[in-house]
Amino acid sequence: MMNEFIPLMVIIPMLCALLVSTFSNFNRVVKIIALIVGIALPIIPLIANYGLHYFGGYSPIVDNVTGVLYHPAITYSFDILQQIFICALGLLTFITVFIFITKYKKASGPYLFLVFMGTASVTALLLTDDIFNMFVFFEILALAQVGIVAASSLENSYEMALKYMVLGSIGSPMMLLGIALILGVFGNLNITDIVTAIHTGAVSVASPVLLMACGLIFFGWLYASGLPPFHTIKSGIYSKTEPPTAALLQAFTVGSMVSIVLIMFRIFSPLPFFEMLLVVFSAIAMILGISLALTQTDFRRMIGFLAVGELGFIGLAIGLGTEFALTAGLFQAFNEMITTALLFIGFGVVAYATGESDTRKIGGLIGYYPKTAIIILIAGLSMAGVPPLAGFQSKLMLVQASLSCGFPELSLLAIIVSIATFVVFVRAFYKIFLSPKPNDLEIANTHIPRTVLFTMVILLIIIIVVGFVPGLITDGIFQYVGGLF
Repeated sequence: MMNEFIPLMVIIPMLCALLVSTFSNFNRVVKIIALIVGIALPIIPLIANYGLHYFGGYSPIVDNVTGVLYHPAITYSFDILQQIFICALGLLTFITVFIFITKYKKASGPYLFLVFMGTASVTALLLTDDIFNMFVFFEILALAQVGIVAASSLENSYEMALKYMVLGSIGSPMMLLGIALILGVFGNLNITDIVTAIHTGAVSVASPVLLMACGLIFFGWLYASGLPPFHTIKSGIYSKTEPPTAALLQAFTVGSMVSIVLIMFRIFSPLPFFEMLLVVFSAIAMILGISLALTQTDFRRMIGFLAVGELGFIGLAIGLGTEFALTAGLFQAFNEMITTALLFIGFGVVAYATGESDTRKIGGLIGYYPKTAIIILIAGLSMAGVPPLAGFQSKLMLVQASLSCGFPELSLLAIIVSIATFVVFVRAFYKIFLSPKPNDLEIANTHIPRTVLFTMVILLIIIIVVGFVPGLITDGIFQYVGGLF
């Protein structure tokens, strides 16, 4: 069924990006436009009907000889999974924009342009059923992320943005080459048509050309996801942007990771080594992420590496390849978006108050910010998988999925990494909030902006509610995953 709301999910943030850039000299106009669109973004996917949208009005064509359905137009597909993730992304975009326009008297049109373009790109990645369209928005997203990091006022942000752009100049062409090989084999860029050709035996997915395409696209996915060997640069860009922006960048990463890996899963899952690749690289990400987090004294870098480890949980579950495992992985992805965003914003209050991000130079803040401390504590416990919070539910599902697939060692790895995450977080929490306040530490800002506290409470409520009623998310995900098999 055609649904005009589907393209609007991409068009509205893109149009907003152009408007805030065009009217960047009119501060009040920019703030009003950004706020209205920010509010609309999480609402649109909630009111849209599930279905397909064919650009240009070109409906699918039936081959009279074979009876196979072909899709000549770029197709967007909107189902319950897209609804969940686009709504979460819209909420985090609203939170970022809301904090930004209330914090600064003068709103930056170029910065808001990059934020809304990034949101539009990830939304398109989640919706598209065209593999070249996926690449186009993959590139736009990479450039938006580089611009957001470069626009940060933090030290060495330009250097970090340049590094990320240089690595992108390697990862992106490799992905494009892989897509070109797919086009050469299938003569088609529609993902559903490609999958149909494989399942009907028209093309063997084990052909050397498609094996090479799989490797090239997989490498591009590693870059987009921040999995090894890109884990250091990905955690670095989080530490070189302001906390609300880092929260949104992490949401961009999770959204692009999920969208691309599902496309790869649909096309390449018949390959016996594909799922093994996912499991191996994800396990390495989990181990490296938590190991590097243990060595950090800068809490921004610490959260960045913890986020990399959490991404490993997502890839590990999807690599197991069963319906239950995929549900666990996608549920973990949703929790990762919300929980990590809350941690970035919460610890951002610490940086705002003290001007410090080194845990060795901070202490005794619970007396100044008890509400913030409690919220951060709950979010950290959720990330570590402590019951009954949302993170516990998704990690429990992942452990169960590993056991049911006959890989108890992966279940053990997940448990060990969760325990190590708990240790990293509790240690940082103790140093920042509970240890004695250093004599030379000055609390520059004793008042937390109400907008920041408001957004933190919204995210906290989601973590608690989903923890107690996981079916709100998992039922829809399981319904979607069932259609992939």
